[in-house]
Order: sequence, then C-alpha cells, then structure tokens
Amino acid sequence: MALGLLLGLIGNAAGLASPMVTKWVLDSFSGGVDLTGPITVLAALVVVGAVITLWQWILMGTLAERIVLDARTSIIRRYFQARVLRLQARPTGELVTRVTSDTGLLHEASSSIVGLINAGIGLIGTLVLMAVLDLTLLACTLGAVVVVAMLMSVLLPKIGTAQTAAQEAVGKLGANLEGALRAIRTVKASRAETRQGDQIVGNARDAARHSVHAARIAAAVWTVASAGINISVIVVLAIGAWRADAGLLEVSSLVAFLLYVFQLMGPISELTQNLTALQAGIAAAGRINELETLELEPDLADAPASASASAGDGAVLSLRGVTARYGPDAPRVLHGLDLEIPRLGHTAVVGPSGAGKTTLFSLLLRFLEPESGQIMLDGRPYTEWSHRDVRGRLAYVEQETPVVPGTVGDNVRFTHPDATDDEVRAALSAVRLDELDQALPATDVSGGQRQRIALARALLRTPEVLLLDEATAQVDGLTEAAVQDCIRQHARRGAVVTIAHRLSTVLDADRIVVVEDGRIRAQGTHTELFETDELYRSLVEALRIQPDFTKQDPRASDSIRLPEIQPTMPGV
Repeated sequence: MALGLLLGLIGNAAGLASPMVTKWVLDSFSGGVDLTGPITVLAALVVVGAVITLWQWILMGTLAERIVLDARTSIIRRYFQARVLRLQARPTGELVTRVTSDTGLLHEASSSIVGLINAGIGLIGTLVLMAVLDLTLLACTLGAVVVVAMLMSVLLPKIGTAQTAAQEAVGKLGANLEGALRAIRTVKASRAETRQGDQIVGNARDAARHSVHAARIAAAVWTVASAGINISVIVVLAIGAWRADAGLLEVSSLVAFLLYVFQLMGPISELTQNLTALQAGIAAAGRINELETLELEPDLADAPASASASAGDGAVLSLRGVTARYGPDAPRVLHGLDLEIPRLGHTAVVGPSGAGKTTLFSLLLRFLEPESGQIMLDGRPYTEWSHRDVRGRLAYVEQETPVVPGTVGDNVRFTHPDATDDEVRAALSAVRLDELDQALPATDVSGGQRQRIALARALLRTPEVLLLDEATAQVDGLTEAAVQDCIRQHARRGAVVTIAHRLSTVLDADRIVVVEDGRIRAQGTHTELFETDELYRSLVEALRIQPDFTKQDPRASDSIRLPEIQPTMPGV
C-alpha cells in the first residue's frame, strides 16, 4: 500500500508538470526558440505517467484481492472455530453472504485510502500551481470547488446508509433462499412455490430498492462534481479572456490554467469515487465486524494438556449435578442432572419433547458448557481435556445426518482421513452398504443410505463412546435390523448412548433413562420401567404394545415382535 501511495504521488507529479511544460512549449513557440527540448520533456512525462499508472493499478488490484482473500479466510476460520450453538443461531444464508458479498465490497474500498490521499494531494498541488499562474482565476475556481465540497459532504453519508441497508437485504435474501431450497420438497408438496417465491423476490426487491437509492445519490454526487468543474471552466475562460485582452495575463498562462481546471476533474472525480467506495466498504466492514460477537471455542494452542486415557471398569462418562441453559437470560433446560455412562453397553435416553435429551448430547460433545456441576471423562473433569480430545473419544451421528461435499468414501473418512480402503469397506459392510461405490457422489444417495453412511463414519475405527440421535429414523425394516445388530456389537466393545424415538431402540438397550423437564425421572430396563414409571408406560402405551413381546412365540427368544405399523415415539 505504501508503494502504491508512492507511485500515485509520482504519477501526480508528472500530471501536475504537464500544463507547465505546455506553457513552456507555447512560450518557446512565440519566442522562436527550438521546440525539441520542451516537446521531448512533455512526451517523456506522458510516457512516465502512463507506466507509473499501469504499475500502480496492477499493484493496487493485487493488494485488493489479497485483502478480500484475507477477510474471507478470517471469516471462514472464525465460523469453524465458533461455538456450534452460537453459529446455528444465525441463518446459514446470511453467514454465506458475509463471506461472498460483503467481502467483495472490500475490493474497491481497500484501495480507496490510497486513492483519497493521492487525489487530495493532486487537488492541493493543482490549486497551488493555479495560484502561481493567476490568483484572480484561482479565486473563481475555489468558489466552485467549495460549493461542490459542501454538497458532497451532505450527500456522501447517505450512500453509506443506503449501502448498509442494501447489504442487510441481500443477507435476508440469501438466508431465506437457502432455507427454501433446503426444504424444496416440503415447499412443493405444500403448494407454496408462489408464496415462497414472492417472499424471496420481495427480499430481492428490497435490496434493489436500497441499491437504486444509493445509485441515485452517487449519480447526484457525480453530477454536482461535473457541473461544478464545467461552470469553473466557463467562468475561468470568460474572465481569463478578458484579463488576457487587457494584458494582465499571458495567453500561455491562460491555456495552462485551463488545463489545470480540466485536471481538477480528475482529483475531484477520484475523491468522489473513492469516498463512495469507502462508504460501501465501511458498511460491509461493519457487517463483517458483527461476527466478532460469535463466541469461539478455546483455541487449541491454549487448551490444557490432555490427560491420558485410562481403561477400567468404571463409568466412561459421568455427569454430577449438571445444570445448563442456552444463555444468561434463558431458562434452565437441565436441573442438577446426575448420570453415569458405563464403559460397555447400550444406554437409551427417552422422554417427551423438550425434556433435555438434545441438550445432554450438546453437553457431552462440548457444544454447550454446563452452568454448574461437572462432567467427567475417565474420572477426570472435562476442564482437564481440550475440546478436540473429548470429541476424539466420541463419535456422533445426528438425526438429520447431513453429508459433506465429496464422495461416499470421503464421507466415511471424514473423521479419519487416513483410513484405508479396506477400513472404509468394512465400515460400509457393517451397515449393509457393501455394494455402494466409494467413488459415488454423496449427494446421489438416498435418505436411508445417507443415514447408514453417517453410521459407518461413526463406526470407523471403533470409538469409545458412540452417540446416536435416532440412527434408524430413515431406514427400512431390514436395514434397521442390520443397524441394530451393529449397535449391539459395538455395545460389547464400548459405550453406546442413543436418543430413542423408536420402540426397537428402546427395547434393545441395556438401560433406559427417562428424562422429563430437564431431570432424570427414572432409570432401568424396559420391563422394570413399564411396571414402575407412569410416564414411560404412557410413552410405550402410545405405541400400542405390550411389555412382554416373547410370550406369544416361545421361539422368539432373541427377537421382538413389532406391530405391523410402527409409529414413532413422541420427541423432537
């Protein structure tokens, strides 16, 4: 930027010298002096000015792209370092526009500071040389410049306000469009295409309205600047001609002065353009700086030294008197929770919607920190482990099971990028996806396959604790049996914790935890809870089943008879 400023100053000097050299040419012509020297100097100034201008443009253009890249890099890294819940509180489309649209406005604004300095110095230099030529004509010119400056000072702040409103409208447009496209099946099934389209087009119209307003103000600024210069030319030409006729001013000085008046358009236009770009850049920077409020997870470099993992027969995870809320002013969602997750076995968490099941998983994965109480991993508090190390001991399958960009193989390897093809093949085989091509784009698979791919990713390299948010929500009956078999096998080697919304998950668990209103209401097996806990019994009876499923068929000792139509359990 400093080099760009220096080049601009040199270019300004060459430009400022040109009218004086032109005066020298005219004086030499009238005096019968050889014109070779003055014309050579004038040509050299033109060439040097062009080369310097080209160099400066290339330099400042490269600088602008680097600034945009740095801004985008900073925002992207901040997104991935932010706390999950803080990030999810903002519309995805709006977050995307901060990276794509807002940073784009920094491109022109990044060089506006240099442009403003160069234009300011060019304007001052031009006025000084005009004063050397004729003070009377300078006074006429200054009158027009002052009027233009006053009008611009009134109009320019309005451009920034309009640009801010336009960018906010673009952010809403991106957020609403992203949400509607993500739910396009629901939109079409609900016959809401026109309604959704009108709403999003309304956001586009808001953005256009504010942009048009900004464009009109910018047009007014440019018109005022241009008109001011043209009026100055007319006044200077009239008064200068009168003074020249009266012998008070040389014709060569009048010509040089007029050249400087025409040159004034350059600095004034550059000032206008750079101030406009700066206003847009300030508006974009303000929206980008709002991301500073995103709370970040502790930096890995500042994380405590990781405690060594210890094997044993005790609980792998423990919660002791844990309370949690999603914000300082938000109500508590967990109240003094005490829970232990055995190192081996399958624990199912059930309860009505809003009971706190998802919050429990958020705490275990450190998406949310407890307000009070303590969470233990291998008998050591979570505070003695880094976020990365805690998550390295857990594997998580969320209910929506999104796929990441790439192939099926890329998705299975997402947690362990160094996994071999044989490991990936074994994980896919465990969820009955043996014949699925690893090179197939992940976006081409069905919903059930997507869920099994997510489970295969979690099962790769046998995690110590497997967290499943209803991993069988989108699979058919035969595939569900295969998935449940995988869960049973993993429960013999490690801990499995599921948020259970389906009957088969509940019945297959070694222990069931009933959660209500952020508290653990009861724990036990299916038979025990059905006999002793009214809430659990009501949840089960809502599915129209009986507590004992093997009495009707004594051969079904390892199986469970389910109703022909299996509704889901109440839950999120």
